[in-house]
Amino acid sequence: MKKESNRAYIALGLVSFFWGTTYIASRIGAQHMPGLFVSGVRQFSSGLILVTFFLVRGYTLPAWSALKKISLQAILLLCVANGLLTWSLEYISSGLAAIIAALVPLFITIFTVWLSRCTRITRWMIFGMFIGFAGVLTIFYDYVGQLHNKSFLLGVVLALLSTLSWSFGTVYTSKQKPSTDILFTVGLQMLIAGVVMLLVCGLTGKYANLADTGHASWLALGYLIVFGSLLAYSAYVFAISKLPPAQVSIYAYINPIVAVGLGWLMLQEKINANMILGTAITLAGVWLVNKEFRKTRT
Repeated sequence: MKKESNRAYIALGLVSFFWGTTYIASRIGAQHMPGLFVSGVRQFSSGLILVTFFLVRGYTLPAWSALKKISLQAILLLCVANGLLTWSLEYISSGLAAIIAALVPLFITIFTVWLSRCTRITRWMIFGMFIGFAGVLTIFYDYVGQLHNKSFLLGVVLALLSTLSWSFGTVYTSKQKPSTDILFTVGLQMLIAGVVMLLVCGLTGKYANLADTGHASWLALGYLIVFGSLLAYSAYVFAISKLPPAQVSIYAYINPIVAVGLGWLMLQEKINANMILGTAITLAGVWLVNKEFRKTRT
């Protein structure tokens, strides 16, 4: 049991770091190709590798009833959440996108309370939510001059919708117990999401010829496929199956720190005292809400 727990903590460490780095890779890819296409290629390739691996080992596709649930999870977590987030990186910095995504634990709490109707909202929860959103507003003080820019505004809206979809999808998925191997289920989610997004890209013209996109795009896609999906997403699913969700949610506090730091270091993205302060305030608010939520569940 202790060995299994240690593996889960190692998996959580991998998620906390590598998911933070994927914002940089996604940003690079989205500067050379449509963001939705980047996400579609990433999910399709990762899913194809995993599903092929399990089929070769003798696994069979689950029943239609299970596939419908897996498909809904794929749409919420990967098509909408990851697809829109990668699309948003065409217009906003990787650091800003990561900070918006840091609100995930806050929205997970809201959706859990709403759907379960058995968890009470405390005054400290409300105070924590206020602090979290105040932190985001502090960060946006530096972007007031860009709010009239429709592209920038679109990027912010896409990132926010992505965060909402990931949060709702996480709560929904936690209530579903897969009847197949958990990593096989992950592979099916990725493959289904990839097919859906690539079909949408084909119908809307939001695609690119990979042969013409250059080495940077190929490196970004390769990194996202190997480290973002096959490694980190699989590690996330393993961690969430072995550890309490409240413990796993720590990744949401580390991801933006990694993304902001690497964005400044590698992509020369803006970082100043106001952004650092706003990030700290946001994470403090999210931590307070999460802490109060755990207390009401015990």
